[in-house]
Formats: sequence, structure tokens, C-alpha cells
Amino acid sequence: MENAAGYFVKAGSKDISVYNLFRDEWTSNPDLPMENLKRFRNLVPAQWVQSLISGEYTESYENNKFVIVHAHYRNRGAYLSGHIPSAVDMDTLALESPETWNRRSPEELKKALEQHGITSDTTVILYGKFMSPINEDPFPGSAAGHIGAIRNALIMMYAGVRDVRVLNGGFQSWIDCGYEISTKDVSKKPVKDFGIAIPAHPEFVVDMPEAKEMLISKDAELVCIRSWPEYIGEVSGYNYIEKKGRIPGAVFGNCGTDAYHMENYRNEDHTTREFHEIASNWESVGIIPEKHLAFYCGTGWRGSEAFFNAWLMGWPRVSVFDGGWFEWSNDPENSFETGIPTTN
Repeated sequence: MENAAGYFVKAGSKDISVYNLFRDEWTSNPDLPMENLKRFRNLVPAQWVQSLISGEYTESYENNKFVIVHAHYRNRGAYLSGHIPSAVDMDTLALESPETWNRRSPEELKKALEQHGITSDTTVILYGKFMSPINEDPFPGSAAGHIGAIRNALIMMYAGVRDVRVLNGGFQSWIDCGYEISTKDVSKKPVKDFGIAIPAHPEFVVDMPEAKEMLISKDAELVCIRSWPEYIGEVSGYNYIEKKGRIPGAVFGNCGTDAYHMENYRNEDHTTREFHEIASNWESVGIIPEKHLAFYCGTGWRGSEAFFNAWLMGWPRVSVFDGGWFEWSNDPENSFETGIPTTN
């Protein structure tokens, strides 16, 4: 609360007070239940990361080894120009293939994780840097680092890293707190063995055959985490995807403006939007926790961020359709739709 009050003061507000008895009064009244994000411990604030690297007591951390990962796509410059002290860099290409943009094979994932010093029982904290992506750039994803970080988080969870955390707000939240920024190129410390067979959680990802089964199931939904222009076929969303349109039967999950932004899932400061709001938006279009949900976008980044939100909420059957629009549109046997959907 003190931090929030400080922001108001910086913005010019003068009549600010802090009331510290809210929790005591609220929790003593059974008619005013406290609610929290079920997996809140996996979405961490910058203060939590600062405590961790300072060697201080860190709430909800019971491990003795961690790796902080600054994720990027083909952009080590984003890392070298400033990162959290002790963080190592990881290109998203380490975990996903540029030929398909799907997650890499179990053998490749094992090697990549080991090279970055990550075992199944390592606590991994991921974040990226937002750098104003422009669709006309050759590689727009290079400026959308925090979505890439959550993509890496999904693949690590799929592989079997037991304790994956995401820095809420990405590198911007670290800057906003005024913490130290390093430009040191931190050497990775490889480990000999990841520790378990990959994938430990195959249910977190669905491929084309299962995605097609989900489209005809009353107990499942494919959820399109793309922009409205992509959904109705005005644009493909990517400079390397030719076809425009949507998968017939997919529910619109509305990411925001384009393939490299997630405004409808984030606040202005890039922190994750309040989970009640996300759940309410989803439920209004039939995206509910009782169904098996597979989120997808063009190649997996935005779908992974939506998945992570649902997983944080504790929704029981959530996945990413890894192939997304890229794989679907490349198969001439797959039908697709354009235009504004008609309602029956």
C-alpha cells in the first residue's frame, strides 16, 4: 500500500493516507471473503526478485537454486543493453523451432535447458523487455520480449520444470522500482542432466489431431488469442504467414491490437490484468473452466500468455494449440473462414 501511495504522491496528489487495518477487518468478517489468484506464487513482483538475488528471506521460495532468465528473440542486444543482475539470456529459438514455431523435440529441449543451467527442480524466473514492436520490421518479435518470456515459461512447464515464475510486468516493472540494472554478459552454468524425462506435462500442449477433435467436442474449445483484424481475415498478422482468416469454430479471445501486443490481458504498466476481469471477459463468450481449453494465436506466443493466465487461476484443463494459425493455414486440406462471424 505504501508503494501505491508513493505513486500517487509522484503524480502530484497531496491528500494521501494509508489505512493499514483493512486485512484485519476484512478477514474477521465471514461475509467478506478474501480471494486470491490460486497460483499467485508463480507471478512474482520485482520486489520478490530483488529479495531473492539479495539473499534475503523470500516468501514462497523453498528452494536452494534458481536461475533468472532474460528471454528474447534474436535480440541479445536487448539483454546486453540492460538486464536484472545475475540474469542469463535465453533466445526463444532455444526452445522453439523457426521452421514450425512449435516447441522443439524432447531431446533438443533437454540439451537447451541443461546448457542454460536448468534442471527439473530449479526455480526459474523469466521476464522479457518490451521495446515497441513494429509489424514492418523484419523480426517484430525481437521487440516483444515479455510475450516471448511467457512462451518460454509454457515450454519449460511442458518439459517438466517444477517451479516456473514469471516477473509480473517484465523488465518494465524492474525499471519502475528503480532497482539496479546490469550490462554484464553473465555466463551460463551448464548442468549435466535435466533430471526427468521430457515432457513431464504433455497435457499442456495439443497438436493438430487433438485440436481438430476439440473443435467438434461439446466439452472443449479452441480459443483464438489474436486481434480482430486477424480473426476476420483482414490481415494474417505476420510478415511470414500468407493466408488470412481463422479456424472455423474457434472462439475469439481477443489479444489486443496485433500479433505483438496483449493489451486486453495487461495493464498500462505491462503487469497482468486483474484475474477477475480476464475471467469475466472469457466467460462472456463461453470460455469457462469446465471445458478443456486450448489457446492459440499465430505461432504460440500470445496463446502461451493466455494459457498462463488460465493456469494461474487454477483452471484445470488448459493447453496451447502449438501449431496455431501458422500450421493450420499451411495445410491446404484445412478449411478457414474470413469476415465477421454470423450468429445463429
